[in-house]
Amino acid sequence: MKVLITGSAGFIGSHLSKKLLSCGHQVVGIDNMNNYYSVSLKEDRNKSIGVDNYTFYKADISTGDLVNRIVESEKPEVVVNLAAQAGVRYSLENPKAYIDSNIVGFTNILEACRNNNIGHLIYASSSSVYGANERLPFSVHDNIDHPLSLYAATKKANELMAHTYSSLYNIPTTGLRFFTVYGPWGRPDMALFKFTKNIIEKAPIDIYNNGDMMRDFTFVDDIVEAIYRLIDRPAKPNPNWNGKNPDPGTSYAPYRVYNIGNNSPVKLMEFITAIEDKLNIKAIKNFMPMQPGDVPATYADVEDLYREIDFRPQTSIKDGVDKFINWYLDYYQIDL
Repeated sequence: MKVLITGSAGFIGSHLSKKLLSCGHQVVGIDNMNNYYSVSLKEDRNKSIGVDNYTFYKADISTGDLVNRIVESEKPEVVVNLAAQAGVRYSLENPKAYIDSNIVGFTNILEACRNNNIGHLIYASSSSVYGANERLPFSVHDNIDHPLSLYAATKKANELMAHTYSSLYNIPTTGLRFFTVYGPWGRPDMALFKFTKNIIEKAPIDIYNNGDMMRDFTFVDDIVEAIYRLIDRPAKPNPNWNGKNPDPGTSYAPYRVYNIGNNSPVKLMEFITAIEDKLNIKAIKNFMPMQPGDVPATYADVEDLYREIDFRPQTSIKDGVDKFINWYLDYYQIDL
């Protein structure tokens, strides 16, 4: 199978590319290699993918004609859209970046899929779409009409846009709500990366909401395994869908949304303790109030995902944190 992955030099995209290639598939990668964080890290991720059966385009999905030309030329059977402007807090500082990448860019992906008869579009959504909803665990069958950041709003918009194309053009679309992904090659703006760096350097770590946070931390290998199992399972209409009692997670159209989370939320302080234990260094903690756009807890209901692909994310925090720190020390050549 030939799979086109946008954001292929990104955190999840590079792991997924390597998984697909190791299983004998062809991968076409697109990434704009922007400077939201270290370009050299993205370049190193891209190099780690290798060259056999991997074709890479340095391109921006917000450039519509270019995306369409690549899809038309490469003729993939499946498109996995992982390219996006990420980060809740940065969306408060630079909202336009989110419109360009997450709205304009996703429109271009949808149009390229429509114009080229793509058999399945998988795209990254986010647990942030649950916003002000406090009913735990978060279910794809819950209402998500109250986002707390522009980032979350763009991800909800992606789901609505995908449904429109599934309905109008019969394109099977599968949206994946990722829950706090972490692991080797992770992004420097994410908590595990920042905490590890600062603890090693004896610098304080900022702990929001005074540490009273819970996150459904999900190891990247579990995310990738779930995507891999879904690739050849295009979304199908739900024959029991009823417009008088509409289910947000399914549709009369070939459209599905799934949570991908560990289904086991962990207190932030326990997460920090796992980092301290692995490094054998105590963190200098700077407790701070809740930040705008944040939510106090995330917790994924993954029953729909389990029924579809017989898989539940299961990597423990200890194992996942250990693997990340081993990678971090090796990549930055740090000898503790």
